[in-house]
Amino acid sequence: MAEEQVVKNRESRPPREGREGGRGPREGGGGPGRGEGRRDDRPRSGGDDRRGDRDRDRFGPPEIELEKLISDSLYLDNQAHGVVSRMRDMDSGTKSQLRRLYNAVRRAYRAAENERQHEFVMLRARLAYTIARHGLRSLDQIEKLLLQVTRKNDPRGYERFKDLFEAIVAYNE
Repeated sequence: MAEEQVVKNRESRPPREGREGGRGPREGGGGPGRGEGRRDDRPRSGGDDRRGDRDRDRFGPPEIELEKLISDSLYLDNQAHGVVSRMRDMDSGTKSQLRRLYNAVRRAYRAAENERQHEFVMLRARLAYTIARHGLRSLDQIEKLLLQVTRKNDPRGYERFKDLFEAIVAYNE
C-alpha cells in the first residue's frame, strides 16, 4: 500500500532533468531519502566539508559593523563584494530589484535632515518586504546594518550605507 502511494506521487510529479519519465533506478544503491530522491537542500551529515562551509555561510554571515564601515573604505568594499558573492550563490534576485532598492536608499538619503531617520526606518520596512517576497536572504545583513544606522542617526552612517549599497549595485552588474 505504501509503495503504491510512492509510485502515484512519483508519477504525478514532472520529470526531473536527466531522467526519462521521472522514474528509473537510483544510482549508488541509495534508498528512500538518499541520493537523487532527496527533495530538499538541507545539509546531509557526514557530507562534503565544502558544502557544510557554504551552508554555514548561508545561514550565519558575519554582521557588518557600522563603525568600521564609517572609518574604513576598504572594509566597505570588502563587505560589498561579500554581499554580492552571497547573492550570486543563494538568491535569484534581479538587478532591477536591487536598483529599485538603491533608488529608495538615495531618496531616503536626500530627505531633509529632520525627516531622514523616518525615511530610513520606512526603507528598512521596504527592504524587509523585498527580502521576504523575493527570497533575497543574502540581504539580511544589509537589513541588520540599516537598523544600526537608523538607531545611531548619524549623517555619516547614512552616507556610508548609501555608499555600500551603491557598491553592491555596481559589483552586481
